[in-house]
Amino acid sequence: MAYLAADLTIPPLDADARAAAADRQSQLTKPPGSLGRLETMAADIAAMQSTAEPTVDPAVVVTMAADHGVAAEGVSAYPQSITAAMVRNFQDGGAAVNALCDADGIENVVVDMGVAGETPDDIVDHAIADGTANIAERPAMTRTQAHEAIAAGRSVVTDHTAARIVGLGEMGIGNTTPSAAITALLTDRSVDEVTGHGTGIDEETRARKADVIERAIETTDPDPTDPVDVLRSVGGFEIGGLVGVALEAASRRMPVVVDGVIAGAAALLAAEIDPRVADYLLGSHASAEPGHEAQLDALGLDPCFDYGMRLGEGTGAAVAIGVYRAACAVHTEMSTFAEAGLNVE
Repeated sequence: MAYLAADLTIPPLDADARAAAADRQSQLTKPPGSLGRLETMAADIAAMQSTAEPTVDPAVVVTMAADHGVAAEGVSAYPQSITAAMVRNFQDGGAAVNALCDADGIENVVVDMGVAGETPDDIVDHAIADGTANIAERPAMTRTQAHEAIAAGRSVVTDHTAARIVGLGEMGIGNTTPSAAITALLTDRSVDEVTGHGTGIDEETRARKADVIERAIETTDPDPTDPVDVLRSVGGFEIGGLVGVALEAASRRMPVVVDGVIAGAAALLAAEIDPRVADYLLGSHASAEPGHEAQLDALGLDPCFDYGMRLGEGTGAAVAIGVYRAACAVHTEMSTFAEAGLNVE
């Protein structure tokens, strides 16, 4: 899919850096393997960043917001106006992602990708349109708009090149519907299998949501071998933006922490565009949304934790970055036996 960006090159993981990290781990003042996955996390990040001394600082969570025409089908427990209201809440610092980013020393970048309502003047504005079209009736966007969304996500990363890790976050009433559609198309799972309760809808509404997704796939007829066509047909502007974030971050050796099911849909698309993206993805939580398990399986990712979270916004990514920070800190700040003057032979 090089036509997306001729200048985009995603480097291979650095095997030498991984080996050096593994060697250091074997010499730290602890029994080998006693810190479990924290050890392999540090080595994974070392390979991504091409250094034996990995770090996640500074860290950024990008929260992209957009509206969805499919909300008119009654697929959410909340009205579409909540999207714009939550963007204002993000900017005021009153959302869960704000609290979690503050707790972990993470910068939260809020981006308007296409909110159908007034948003604060001081947020990053890449709005493409006032929400997507209703995918139950016609494609979500044009192919040109799909490319614009991806390009916007890339530009957000180029504006934060000092970051050493980036988390994917989002907000958009109705956006678990396009995410489930994308997941079904790219994982060969049934629509019903990957369609969850989103904002807390009841089972009757969930069944209607699955029917809407089936209708959307039939109506828009996306080509599952063409990820941009999938985005065009059943995606969202914020999903396309996160695709661009993942692509650009991977090209700059920045690890990408995948949040929940919407971020997971973006990660699937990015990995379809360039499979090398998958090397730079890190898991966060195991979302309560059923499609997330299918996404993680397809991407080969293990979650850091399972706290029953399903909020989105980048909340899981923010918590996970704290875990990855701990893994890197142990790796770089612990003494080796030689440094501590301990002879274990």
